[in-house]
Amino acid sequence: MNVGDALPPLEIPVTRTLIVAGAIASRDYQDVHHDAELARAKGSPDIFMNILTTNGLVGRYITDRLGPSAVLRKVAIRLGAPNYPGDTMTLTGTVTARDGDTAEIRVTGANGIGHHVTGTVTVTLGALATLGTPRAEEGPA
Repeated sequence: MNVGDALPPLEIPVTRTLIVAGAIASRDYQDVHHDAELARAKGSPDIFMNILTTNGLVGRYITDRLGPSAVLRKVAIRLGAPNYPGDTMTLTGTVTARDGDTAEIRVTGANGIGHHVTGTVTVTLGALATLGTPRAEEGPA
């Protein structure tokens, strides 16, 4: 893995279930993440994804792409355009720094209305880290 290398993109369908489940899992009970009527009353066209769900998806993107020995050390993200149900967020990443077994990756998650998330992830690569698409999980023997 070298500076300038791009990670393969990951497309994530933004479903109502993903938004609500992520909010519940992160104990974010703000109504704008699960109640469309109340979200509209507050000026949003629909419910939208919370930052903790986005943070988890960014982490998943990096670890799925770099393999099981990759360890997240720092995730620094900023939200932009909301993720609404029915859209797709495409995560992309580029290696911006490398020092031994540590890399910094610039991550962007774009949806139909703009950049939902931008930021950087610092990761320790580990002996088994690879740059590529996730391996197919093995099923039961």
